[in-house]
Order: sequence, then C-alpha cells, then structure tokens
Amino acid sequence: MTITTNTRDDARRDRPRRRTNGTKGTNPSTGLPNSPAPVAEPAVAKAPASTDFAVLGVPQNLVDVLAGQGIASAFPIQSATLPDSLSGRDVLGRGRTGSGKTIAFALPLVARLATERRRATRGRPRALVLLPTRELATQVHDTLVPLAEAAGLSTMTIYGGVGQGGQVKALQRGADIVVACP
Repeated sequence: MTITTNTRDDARRDRPRRRTNGTKGTNPSTGLPNSPAPVAEPAVAKAPASTDFAVLGVPQNLVDVLAGQGIASAFPIQSATLPDSLSGRDVLGRGRTGSGKTIAFALPLVARLATERRRATRGRPRALVLLPTRELATQVHDTLVPLAEAAGLSTMTIYGGVGQGGQVKALQRGADIVVACP
C-alpha cells in the first residue's frame, strides 16, 4: 500500500500525462515495435477523520511522550499512515519538511520493537534507520530517543567524521535502534 500526501511541488509532477516505458521506435534486438508498458499508479489513501494518536492505535506510553512535547494531535501524514503501519503493513509517504514524517515512522518502529520479547544483543541491532546526511541522522535520532526511552529501548547513531571507537563500543554493548549515515 502506498500512502502519499501531495504538496504544491508534487502537483506539478503529478499532472496527468501519457506514461510509457520510455522507449520509442523499434527494439534493436528483436526488430519489433516497442509498445508502451502499463505503469501502475500508486494507491492514495485518504486520511482517517481522527487526529487523536490513541484512536489511531498508538500505545498510551508513546501518546504520553508526545503530549509531554506539546504534540496533541496527528498531522495528516500521521493520520493516513499510522493505522496501517502500526498493524504491520508497509507504507510509503512523502511530504514537505515539517509535515510529521519522522514521527509517522518512529511511532510504529518503537511500538513494534517494544512488543517483541527479544532484546538487543551485542553487535546486533533490532532496527536500522539509514539516512543520507549526518545532520538528518542526528535529527531523527533526537526524535526517536524520548519515544524509545519510554518503551525501554536503547538507541545510538553511527556516522563518519568522528572517531569510530566510541561508536564501535556502543554497538558492541547492544542497541535496539541504530540510526546511521553511510
């Protein structure tokens, strides 16, 4: 299932247009004319009417953490994705900076790990979050920490530009969630 939220920038990309497999003419290996391949359009789900985290299925201990941070109601991307992601379904969401994407994926990640009986073991994280920049990895980690602590989970970051000794030791101690930048 694909969940999307459209912004003004997305509207330009999402205008109706003829979609083909990107080839014209004939296939050089067969000499036959190329025919456009059908392209599946993503499913777009409407956000549920509720913006209450508890109604959306978020565990109460995580709702309390959000409330303590002044986050009382879900943003549209959170309302649209949380019911599916908390039930274990894959989702794909996109939105502008500040639209709530990090919390939309952090809540189901923490909730799921908290319900499993398995705990972190040396050198084997239970979840890995990869991000393209060190700054984004730090921001995501900062969002995850209070949620993970409320669920009794450990977190750490791994990225370049710093001595690796401390990161290696932390990984060897064990972490439930590793946020990293390759």
